[in-house]
Amino acid sequence: MGRLKIGILFGGLSEEHPISIKSAREVQKNLDLEKYEPYYIGITQSGSWMLCDGPAEDWENGNVRPAVVSPDRGVHGLLVLDEGKYETIALDVVLPVLHGKFGEDGAMQGLLEISGIPYVGCDLPSSVMCIDKSLTYSVVNGAGIATPTFHIVTPDKDVDPDELNYPVFVKPARSGSSFGVSKVSSKEELPAALAEARQYDAKILIEEAVIGSEIGCSILGDGEDLFAGEVDRVALTHGFFKIHQEESPETGSENSTFIVPADIPDSSRDLVQQTAKVIYRALGCSGLARVDLFLKEDGSVVLNEVNTLPGLTSYSRYPRMMNAAGLSLGDVIDRLVKLTLAGVPNEG
Repeated sequence: MGRLKIGILFGGLSEEHPISIKSAREVQKNLDLEKYEPYYIGITQSGSWMLCDGPAEDWENGNVRPAVVSPDRGVHGLLVLDEGKYETIALDVVLPVLHGKFGEDGAMQGLLEISGIPYVGCDLPSSVMCIDKSLTYSVVNGAGIATPTFHIVTPDKDVDPDELNYPVFVKPARSGSSFGVSKVSSKEELPAALAEARQYDAKILIEEAVIGSEIGCSILGDGEDLFAGEVDRVALTHGFFKIHQEESPETGSENSTFIVPADIPDSSRDLVQQTAKVIYRALGCSGLARVDLFLKEDGSVVLNEVNTLPGLTSYSRYPRMMNAAGLSLGDVIDRLVKLTLAGVPNEG
């Protein structure tokens, strides 16, 4: 049997474009070339799609050709422009290494479902629910899991600053990172925080702060067959954890370190993993996701957020937690591809 032709999408239009390139670079390092024949499709920040040699830092200046995923199921792969003519490249599976807007919000998943190409990760409905924290909280609350108290602010709806219990966090409702997130300690700080969040989304979430440790749980699998990696704890020296905004994340964050396995009681570890699985299933997730929770002093847990395409960089939490549980990134990729090609959940 020949190698599987795998399309690896990276870059994209979101503010997490640079992180996506780093994630794809780590995937490239860990991809078993005896099993896979990779095709790297980079998406520029202006939205151009290019078939390239790989996710190098200057990939746009290398050997590139315009290429798109064909929406025609008869093609089932890429259309590549070469010397004025389009050639087709059939793909067995697509790994979308994309974060944030147009990557994990359902837009790319919708395109891939139209194309009929099996793709790794959460499907369109679960991606839409998980990127929008207000939808995530509503579904998870319905499953009996605690979430922060929150208020929604839209262009035609505001919130009375005097009704909030400070401190609160103001954040874009539909974002996979900490861009646009502010901690607000008084009503005087609220207008500036709202203006900052509106740079990233017209829909804003105001959450009352939860006092507790930030605990992450990486999940791999579908349905009842889920594997949870070792949980981690975000140890803060000051402020709050601003994922993807560190100046040099490869050498560490200025205010946070990650303890893996988390230094919490075994009973709390089990509760975090079991709760993360309940949340994952309630939201219809498949393939992979990172579920972040708050562990309170009384031992209870509260959902923070669900990231359906977590970072896969050398310093990212998801692969670190999986590695601590005995799965390398190469192992994770193999399992994800097998899940996808088994027809769960993307049967085309």
